[in-house]
Amino acid sequence: MRRYAGLLTLILAVALAAPPAPAQEKPRYGGELVFPVPSEMPSYDGHRESTFGLIHPIAPHYNTLLRVDPTDPTGTKPIGDLAESWTASKDGLVYTFKLRRGVKFHDGSQMTSKDVKASYDKIIFPPAGVGSERKGSYAVVEVVEAPDPYTVRFRLKWTAASFLTSLASPWNFIYKADILAKDMHWYEKNIMGTGPFTFVEHVKGSHWVGKKNPNYWDKGKPYLDGYRALFIKASSAQVAAIRGERAHIQFRSFTSADRDNLKAALGDKITVQESPWDCILMVTTNHEKKPFDDKRVRRALTLALDRYEGSKALSRIAIVKEVAGVVVPGTPYATPPQELEKVAGYWRDANKSRAEARRLLKEAGVPEGFSFTFRNRGLPMPYEPLAVWMIDQWRQIGLNVKQDVVEAAAYFGELRKGAFDVAMDFQCGYIVEPDLDLYKFLSSDKNPANYCRCKDEVLDDLYLKQARALDVEERRRYIRQFEKRLLDEEAHSFMTLQWHRIIPHSSKVKGWQVTPSHYLNNQLDAVWLTE
Repeated sequence: MRRYAGLLTLILAVALAAPPAPAQEKPRYGGELVFPVPSEMPSYDGHRESTFGLIHPIAPHYNTLLRVDPTDPTGTKPIGDLAESWTASKDGLVYTFKLRRGVKFHDGSQMTSKDVKASYDKIIFPPAGVGSERKGSYAVVEVVEAPDPYTVRFRLKWTAASFLTSLASPWNFIYKADILAKDMHWYEKNIMGTGPFTFVEHVKGSHWVGKKNPNYWDKGKPYLDGYRALFIKASSAQVAAIRGERAHIQFRSFTSADRDNLKAALGDKITVQESPWDCILMVTTNHEKKPFDDKRVRRALTLALDRYEGSKALSRIAIVKEVAGVVVPGTPYATPPQELEKVAGYWRDANKSRAEARRLLKEAGVPEGFSFTFRNRGLPMPYEPLAVWMIDQWRQIGLNVKQDVVEAAAYFGELRKGAFDVAMDFQCGYIVEPDLDLYKFLSSDKNPANYCRCKDEVLDDLYLKQARALDVEERRRYIRQFEKRLLDEEAHSFMTLQWHRIIPHSSKVKGWQVTPSHYLNNQLDAVWLTE
């Protein structure tokens, strides 16, 4: 547990920013929570996808084995969801979970260990043709066992202090084993969970509706009669819905300007919660496309970006703020600013950096005025302002870049197919933990969500070394080596700016706590409305 001690930095930052906790109010039953969602999901399968466009409307239909404590503002404390209790062997290689009894799927059937095992087998050991976005983060698991109907056992290949944390993933919905046995793709288009709300309807481009599960296993919950997610892409329209009191909350984030405008318009009718945010946009280059198979070209692209000046300008208009490496700034394993400045793309002298970028392009045989297409996700905030900024930065080293915006639901299909030269990607975590933040960059044969289509055995080895290191300083050294190779020496991918989360919501909304992740606290089981 020593590696988690340093999370005190983040915990204090959140605690100091948060207002004093009010006296507990008695939850009120009834009402429909309405919230805009800026993006729609490519499919309904949480194991396959990685967009908040899925987690926000769909999470209330499901439970997970563990969850992150929804009352914890740091978003770091795993607690039981379908697991009632658990133990670990002395050598740390076996974790045994006892499941809650009396949990039913929405069709009335009993949930047992068979369903948990089938769900995790799909996540960790997916058969050919079945997508699993988080397969790479469970390389430590040797086998999942179900020795009796209410016991689940995970056997590990090596000790991993972050293993419990990984099981608290909000994406790891527990599916029905009998359904998976018939069709592993069924959940891509259908809903069947054990969660606090049952599915009513999805009208594409319009809304998603869930209603209260009257047979929910956690007696007395949920408090809401139901919820309605409105698919609204434009940030201005989302803000207007909150300002006009046609919606209560948007769970992703608004900008600081949006916050100020809403507070000015509605006063005490608006409550504001803010948090550091484990989320960053990054640039991914397709190593199978020339000239991006040449690391000199990739390195030139990152050297062109003046992140420090970009931060000053963009933080005023977008949900971005800090200059960052591979780990959230200010947290225990993040590279200190003075060390980060030694990495390509983080030099303080922008003119020197761009001169080196031009030299590398010339050396690689890339002509002045070379054109390529930057594939971007059709989600305005913060994808649009960051893309405009980067295209201008690349112009200053003699590159001519055209932006191609792909509708958000179709975007990941394009990345998976490799249908791009250079593309915007993102890395957002649900808990600040290097094992979870770094696995994104494992070789593409180990993690299909690494869209560079590259293989780097050195990075794979460094990932395992940092994951197994029990000494904090030793682990930091491996993470620094990982970062240097990823961002500088090979420039497989490179980071833009860390996000900052701002949630101005109706003061009628109670029982919801902001965290450093927009993937958490979306089951809505504890949320209630004052009227």
